[in-house]
Amino acid sequence: MLFIIPSPIGNLKDITLRAIDLLKSADLILCEDTRVSSKLLQHYQVDKPLLPFHQHNEHKSLTGIINQLSAGKNIALLSDAGTPGISDPAFLLVRACIEHNIRVETLPGATAFVPALVNSGLPIHRFVFEGFLPVKKGRQTLLKELAVEKRTMVFYESPLRLLKTLKDFEMYFGANRSCSISRELSKFFEENKQGTLQEVQEYFKEKKIKGEIVIVVAGSEYG
Repeated sequence: MLFIIPSPIGNLKDITLRAIDLLKSADLILCEDTRVSSKLLQHYQVDKPLLPFHQHNEHKSLTGIINQLSAGKNIALLSDAGTPGISDPAFLLVRACIEHNIRVETLPGATAFVPALVNSGLPIHRFVFEGFLPVKKGRQTLLKELAVEKRTMVFYESPLRLLKTLKDFEMYFGANRSCSISRELSKFFEENKQGTLQEVQEYFKEKKIKGEIVIVVAGSEYG
């Protein structure tokens, strides 16, 4: 069977005992980046064969992985950080497993948008997760659609594009729309900054931005 195993988003202690047990018992571990996953696996003394599985090779790797699963192997899937499938590869493999009647089990665990959403102070009873915005094609169209979204919106962004994305949000959502920026979640320098889109832009203009970013923006009804 296939095990989908969340990995820590920063602090190596944020992994479950069950996840460690399953990694130790797996026949093969699929990794988004074997160099990143090796640090986690070495920390917990997991010594298993590793196979790269990422957005650039997932299509061509699919048949071989399904064949191994069909032959009776237990395979674990790890992303660099968080839960596989949440802005990381997993969808194609899970769909192929379902088509081939291969059991899939997804463990609960770390994912960056949940603590960022709770930390935001914005309404979380209804929200929409958008992940990474398109860099070019389709970006403006999507932003126009989201401008009237009533639910709280959650985005992922790189530190290099944060200011550009906040500027785009200000243009389409308005400078006074409430938002929250979370970075370096679960790490020593974790930071959560709340304010209007205009205020957080001014704040981050004066900083050297590091770490993966989660942006939470109020829906149009909340403002």
